[in-house]
Amino acid sequence: MSLRVYNTMTKKKEELVPLKKGRIGMYACGVTVYDLCHIGHARSAVVFDVIYRYLKHKGYDVTYVRNFTDVDDKIIKRAQEEGVGTEEIAARYIEEFYTDMGALGLLAPTVEPKATEHIPEMVALVQQLIEKGHAYEVDGDVYYAVESFPGYGKLSKRSLDEMQAGARVEVDERKRNPLDFALWKATKPGEPSWQSPWGEGRPGWHIECSAMSQKYLGDTLDIHGGGKDLIFPHHENEIAQAEGATGRPFVRFWLHNGFVNIEKEKMSKSLGNFLTIKEIVKSYHPEVVRLFLLSRHYRSPVDFSTQGMEEARRNLERFYKTLAGIDEIIVQTKESDSASEGLSPEEMAVYRRAEEFSTHFEEAMDDDFNTAVAIAHFFELSHDLNRILQDPSPHAPQVLRKGREAFALAGKVLGIFQEDPQDFLEVERQRKIEQLTLTPKEIEKLIKERNEARKNKNWARADEIRNHLASQGIVLEDGPQGTTWRVE
Repeated sequence: MSLRVYNTMTKKKEELVPLKKGRIGMYACGVTVYDLCHIGHARSAVVFDVIYRYLKHKGYDVTYVRNFTDVDDKIIKRAQEEGVGTEEIAARYIEEFYTDMGALGLLAPTVEPKATEHIPEMVALVQQLIEKGHAYEVDGDVYYAVESFPGYGKLSKRSLDEMQAGARVEVDERKRNPLDFALWKATKPGEPSWQSPWGEGRPGWHIECSAMSQKYLGDTLDIHGGGKDLIFPHHENEIAQAEGATGRPFVRFWLHNGFVNIEKEKMSKSLGNFLTIKEIVKSYHPEVVRLFLLSRHYRSPVDFSTQGMEEARRNLERFYKTLAGIDEIIVQTKESDSASEGLSPEEMAVYRRAEEFSTHFEEAMDDDFNTAVAIAHFFELSHDLNRILQDPSPHAPQVLRKGREAFALAGKVLGIFQEDPQDFLEVERQRKIEQLTLTPKEIEKLIKERNEARKNKNWARADEIRNHLASQGIVLEDGPQGTTWRVE
């Protein structure tokens, strides 16, 4: 099966055929570095990280470019509020970005260009647009004339009339059309600026991505992506700039991820439901965040909720327990020369399903990177392997080893199962203990009291203690070696 992706431009799935055989150039819009990253940034970053990983898994030579917007109105405003330079604000939040994305296990892109390091390329692109009649200068500002580009609106499927009717644009009598957007802004007091043919100034937001993507990937990109909120005006404006300058198609495949809501409400600082990545990973292992985000198709909206995150945490813990059980058995055995020799019919069936897992995984991922279906295959395989683990035969390691290989292969693509299972489970155990209202010492004291009650056949008191601990999320397990406890 060939890899098919949903192209926002054509609004249908198409076979991903790169411009150059075996090579793919991909650009994903990065962050404006004026504040900490939030869960919305995490979703886009994780989505394109997995796409990058999967394209490499498929054997493509991928050049992945993700930019930093390090000069912008918001950065300038933050710098003025704090009484520092814009460079200091940008450097601070780029560092924070790397901390957050490192925690989430993102691979480093091939190139991570900063806007301020590519001013000459932007100036050159603006000059081209002026020369070709797509832009005009007024008092040191340069605007793109949207009416000069017949294809304007083709990505968002809007006509100029529709845009003008519903537009909320700042009134500027100097513009030829209210929808014309800034390519270059004349300098204002206290703002960073650079020399240009139109005087001191700085670039507009949209021009940076056209200039930087084409510098590193050429006039035509294979893939350009970002959140759905960037379709208009940002990506629409990028198309107008790039194609207006070169006369060539800018992007072959446009990919956009869905929005993130918080408990069914739009995330907003004003609503008090603005969740940063730093806050989230204090409560949840970063792989829980990845599993949660990838459990939905990337184009679908995601509702970030405590219930959803707890479900993802339980699921990931269940997977790691399966892996820990597998490792415990196969580490004690030698690999058989004949992998499927001597298996029972049930073991053979599970072995075959583990063997076919990579095929099913790739079928899901080839269908527009459908991680939700890919993860569903993990659940099925985990269920099969757990049946083998419940009563392992002498031949069980052969089956379990094959299952472990399947988890490792797909986990590398999704960026999960990258921890040692025992280490992961111990960290989760400690995390749960820290959240308890009872200390381990108090729990042990209650267990001792319960054992005394059972010894004295005071079943009511024994049940009362068990129920009290259960209400705190503590599960007791009675066995030959005594009573142990774990956090649910």
